[in-house]
Amino acid sequence: MRSKVMTCGPAKAPHRSLLHALGLTNEELKRPLVGVVNSANEIVPGHMHLHTIAEAVKAGVRLAGGVPIEFPAIAVCDGIAMNHEGMRFSLPSRDITADSIELMASAHPFDALVLIPNCDKSVPGMLMAALRLNIPAIAVSGGPMFAGLAGDPLRGGADGVNLREKPAEDLITVFEAVGRHSQGRMSEEELETLAENACPGCGSCSGMYTANSMNCRTETIGLGLPGNGTIPAASAARLRLAKTAGMRVMDLLAKNIRPRDIVTAKAVANAVAADMALGCSTNTVLHLPAIFKEAGLDLNLDIFDQVSRKTPNLCRLSPAGPSHIEDLHYAGGVPAVLAELSKAGHIDGSVLTVTGRTLAENLAEMRAGVRDRKVIRSIAEPYSKEGGIAILRGNLAPLGSVVKQSAVAPEMMRRTVVARVFNSEEEAVAAILANQLKKNDAIIVRYEGPKGGPGMREMLTATAAVAGQGLDGDVALITDGRFSGGSRGAAIGHVSPEAAEGGVIALIENGDQIEIDIPARKLELLVAPDILDQRRAKLKHPEKKLASPFLRRYAKRVTSAANGAMPED
Repeated sequence: MRSKVMTCGPAKAPHRSLLHALGLTNEELKRPLVGVVNSANEIVPGHMHLHTIAEAVKAGVRLAGGVPIEFPAIAVCDGIAMNHEGMRFSLPSRDITADSIELMASAHPFDALVLIPNCDKSVPGMLMAALRLNIPAIAVSGGPMFAGLAGDPLRGGADGVNLREKPAEDLITVFEAVGRHSQGRMSEEELETLAENACPGCGSCSGMYTANSMNCRTETIGLGLPGNGTIPAASAARLRLAKTAGMRVMDLLAKNIRPRDIVTAKAVANAVAADMALGCSTNTVLHLPAIFKEAGLDLNLDIFDQVSRKTPNLCRLSPAGPSHIEDLHYAGGVPAVLAELSKAGHIDGSVLTVTGRTLAENLAEMRAGVRDRKVIRSIAEPYSKEGGIAILRGNLAPLGSVVKQSAVAPEMMRRTVVARVFNSEEEAVAAILANQLKKNDAIIVRYEGPKGGPGMREMLTATAAVAGQGLDGDVALITDGRFSGGSRGAAIGHVSPEAAEGGVIALIENGDQIEIDIPARKLELLVAPDILDQRRAKLKHPEKKLASPFLRRYAKRVTSAANGAMPED
């Protein structure tokens, strides 16, 4: 066992003395020591209940003969960090999470790990650590939040309608309501009532946003148990899953099954195919390359587009449609989507998973299948023949840009738009909320990329305000920053090279025309090359004074969004 380097032999008596100080007995020191990585905190709703999940994990480890030892990991709430300086720290937290787990699990050589993430960057950060360390490991998330209500059931209403009969609400509903309020179409009282009831409790926000996209992805690449992506946070089934994960990690240890045995090139293809069918967040295009790089596997933007062109989109979950993650769960969950994709050969069932069985064996044992065709469409009648994400290229994004095409209005799939240029998210949001947009505008938000931000902020406030104003079918937003999985509309992000690296996005001027052709995968600035050369000769990047030493270091090391925004080694 790996832990014996700190527990066995006369030379390690001082080490044992410190371990005894923790209350560990000699009998426990003879057993496998399992690190339980718990990202619980009291500021992230998706993480406020993770101590309960951790206790269930530890019970499972003990049932299977191991000794669980818990240690913490950080986690940022992207919703709370949105639209202020805090968002600059969200993407970097992914790499800090991976590094800190590596530090803890190397300084204290655990035999195996159980990883407990839930929201946004904690999931990819933990998966990166698992693959980097390559010791037996399993991930079990905290699960999704239930969808909320449109109002307060205790206050009643003039219409006398049962709130449960109205469409479910979620965090994105609140973000979009800010746009309606800015136009006088929603009162402040209505906005506050919605804010109090749209997010009813613990768990990751209830649509197919980044957190749930990544938790579903953990399941599809085989590092999480079936149900990891969709079992609701506030359910006993989530606790049973956590307890099972604790038991399963002991079997992985006994069989010496490691993360890199599971995450192979075939698993990569499965993960991307499932991503397209589910209509996941564009942030997965940042995180999957970073995760798979730790396994020595290459995943570039071309792979996403190749798989998208041949994989149908089977689900339209919020914000692309009215369903939420709980609906996906009751419709059969991720296993049902994988089973449906398998019918047309889009999934390789031979890959190994943390159950110790192959994916095909898991699906057969579960009798996986679709229970609700309103939530998961058949392979024969998909929402679209192509997947949820498209990679656009052209002179504006020669290294690529990303759009969630499953959430784009039909009239914006092909459009020539007129640039409105902003050098920060704050400038753009102020213009949107002041109702300064016109139909056919393209909001250009630049100097928000990995280096230029720094930190590559999400633009959910901007896209939600546009949608809330009813302009998502007439206005595009193009940025070298990124978008939340909750964004909808022609939101084109990750434009590479970014403005801070001299990308063409830095040369755009107000009034320039931009051709968007998502089916043709084209993003073109309709300005002559010689004019662009003249602009480049005069280009001066705006100065940003960074108070944070951390962000200054991050800006120097981070690479392009086209490569997963990984810090350079």
